[in-house]
Amino acid sequence: MDKESIRTAFKEKRRGLSKEEIRLLSGKISDNLLRYLEEHAAIKHIHLFLPIDRLHEVDTFPLYYTLQKKGYKLYTSTVNKEDDNLDTLEISNVAHFESDPWGIPVPVNARLVDPDKIQMVLIPLLAYDRRGFRLGYGKGYYDKYLANLKRDVLKLGLSFFGPVDFIPEESHDVPLDYCITPEGVLKF
Repeated sequence: MDKESIRTAFKEKRRGLSKEEIRLLSGKISDNLLRYLEEHAAIKHIHLFLPIDRLHEVDTFPLYYTLQKKGYKLYTSTVNKEDDNLDTLEISNVAHFESDPWGIPVPVNARLVDPDKIQMVLIPLLAYDRRGFRLGYGKGYYDKYLANLKRDVLKLGLSFFGPVDFIPEESHDVPLDYCITPEGVLKF
């Protein structure tokens, strides 16, 4: 299958999940990630995406609040419309989020920071393959963002579903190191 066919199929799969299924599956993904972090105690600086409800993404808000209570330094990104890249925001102490006109959560009073301390990035995706190549929404924001981070930053996808056999990759695609699913942690 080509990228657009895979993208369409997985958008449909996610739309088929009820709010309760998303809540339960997101909880299992969070539990698996928290177990991973217990085994990798050196990781203290984590970038996570904020979920867009209308896209039926993994709900990272409960995870955010758990990590916040545990004292992790937390970051997210926002699109810089001037250069069409992602800027990094520190959100460790943010207590309130608002939605922009597209339903994207926006942290209130977050600070723009350099991403040099980030050790792990949690990445949204529609699908991924057995080699760790992911398929997002097609804008390439995360590939550009990841390419500009330190080489040793861990790249983890969060997915409700298992991998597909193969996603055609392009030269700018940055593969995942791991994918966290409701069933466990996949290493590539």
